[in-house]
Amino acid sequence: MSTVEQSGTALLTSIWERNYLPHTGGIISGFALADDARCLDLGAGGGGMSHWLAERVPRGSVTALDTDVSQIDPTRSPNLTVVQGDLTEADFAPGSFDLVLARAVLSSVPDPDAAVAAAARWLAPGGTLLVEDFYYLPVEDAPSEAARAVLRAYLEEFRTGGVDVRWARRLTATLARVGLADIGARVTPLGPGQSPQENELIATRLRLQGRPLVDNGLATEEDIAEFTANLDRPEGRDVAVLMFSAWGRKR
Repeated sequence: MSTVEQSGTALLTSIWERNYLPHTGGIISGFALADDARCLDLGAGGGGMSHWLAERVPRGSVTALDTDVSQIDPTRSPNLTVVQGDLTEADFAPGSFDLVLARAVLSSVPDPDAAVAAAARWLAPGGTLLVEDFYYLPVEDAPSEAARAVLRAYLEEFRTGGVDVRWARRLTATLARVGLADIGARVTPLGPGQSPQENELIATRLRLQGRPLVDNGLATEEDIAEFTANLDRPEGRDVAVLMFSAWGRKR
């Protein structure tokens, strides 16, 4: 990855965390998480939630796992351990953690249900598993042809990359099937016009990552320009994605 690409990735990660970290942190703040809890952040990305958790459990520990850990600063939090690896190949002992978090990662693995089952096994009795992922609504219902073109292009890229854009809808049922109790859920609408932060994230993503959509013939420059211009306009407002957040407790 070039320096320019690294800079763009870091910027996008920063905006992503600024947008979604308060949401995830708010949910975790509602859990009875002891200050000596052992936490696992699956698919930790830039490490925003890993560092946030490390502050929440000063006498505990946080393990951040991802295939790419280049954006995580292991020296920032003394109780943080950074592990480079694939979550589908991870082999933690049963009962290792009091909290397992998986944000926007399980829909991209070959068998997300199996990953949920593994994460549940890693929980200690009384521990909590929190999973968050995105469910993409039908492109055909988007409010303009430009929006339909851009959203269709992104969905095609996701599917080509092995992402199941519909799995998140089955999250609560999956947690129940692996035997977790006290299951809770929250559904958050996302998309153009849903918040200034959401618009900033979408616009930045298209500026940094829109070129391949054009080069691959999935969308035109005009589609992207019109879609971006309408982000702050009433005629462009849309709910394109639902973020499902679901959690359950190990008996």
